[in-house]
Amino acid sequence: MSTSPTTATRTSLLLLPDTVAETNGSGPAFELGPLAGKLVMLVLRIADIIEQEALHVSIWGSKDGTNWGDKVLFWFPEKFYCGVTPAALDLRQVAEIKFLQARWEVNRWGRGYPMPYFKFRVEIQELAPSGP
Repeated sequence: MSTSPTTATRTSLLLLPDTVAETNGSGPAFELGPLAGKLVMLVLRIADIIEQEALHVSIWGSKDGTNWGDKVLFWFPEKFYCGVTPAALDLRQVAEIKFLQARWEVNRWGRGYPMPYFKFRVEIQELAPSGP
């Protein structure tokens, strides 16, 4: 099960397309194709949220797009506000990984609307390695 890469900008692909989340969840398998075994930039873009809540996004890897194992590849820092969070991920260290999947956990506290609400996406692009 995989999705074809969707263009976000000229250089970025959507690992997770625009998503509205009120509960914990996971996105589709994203086939890395030519990004497999490379240094990549992940970008978490949170477009909309309500107050008194948190979003925690993780990135998982798979050889076949089905078995995700029990170890996360990367966690973005827990987020409480709208904004953009870039992070580098070195897939050269796990060259066998051919698919990625974004998963998220949401938490809400306080008064008002009882359900968390987030609108976000995760982009991926190749990074040129620095140095020799």
